[in-house]
Amino acid sequence: MTALGFLYPGHSAEDDYPRIEQLLGSDIRVDLVHTDIGEDAHRVAALREMGSAERLSAGMERLRLTGAETVVWACTSGGFVHGWEGAQEQVRTLARLAGMPASSTSFAFVHAAREIGVRRVAVGATYPEDIAALFTDFLRAGGLEVTGMRSSGIITAAEVGTWGEEDVLTLARAADVPDAQAVLLPDTALHTAAHLSLLEKALSKPVLTANQVTVWEGLRLADRRVNAPALGMLFTREPIVQV
Repeated sequence: MTALGFLYPGHSAEDDYPRIEQLLGSDIRVDLVHTDIGEDAHRVAALREMGSAERLSAGMERLRLTGAETVVWACTSGGFVHGWEGAQEQVRTLARLAGMPASSTSFAFVHAAREIGVRRVAVGATYPEDIAALFTDFLRAGGLEVTGMRSSGIITAAEVGTWGEEDVLTLARAADVPDAQAVLLPDTALHTAAHLSLLEKALSKPVLTANQVTVWEGLRLADRRVNAPALGMLFTREPIVQV
């Protein structure tokens, strides 16, 4: 049994995780602990506070009791808002608190893009434009080329969590550009686990979504490979990238 740990802020699309666990197989356990979201707002100050060491530490105390072997901070904006170096320090702090390998969804996107062999990506962000721009800056710092970006301007994770399949598909299509090798949907508040096959079929290219890459990152930290085609092209390639 491989036990993967995730710190997830608040309550929006957390039901993606048991869905993913079911698709991964019986020897993978997904343990999710909710951290205090504070102010639900896609604004820089609120996002920095959401991913503060104090809030992560409080969640880690509960997650440690689950027996998790790895931990991922399951919040994209709460990572990249600190910039590349700041997000690295956040992960180092989390690893010290956890006493186990750690990462975050922001880095998961970079690692996942490398895994599937893409460099040019388009971004479909639910965030306001200024926050979405910080994500594209983060991706560029990770060596990716952002060829297109679409922002939906949504302030709260609560609103994002109400989106259904058609909303997600519309965002992905709007973000896609011909020279993008993959489309990235970065918000962990967005339900995507049930839509990955549809998204990739509609766009005819890989689609990387926040909760999908978050779980993949946990597996990468645990040095596990799971073939689960329903979770998209990311889960059908070998070997897992080593960084």
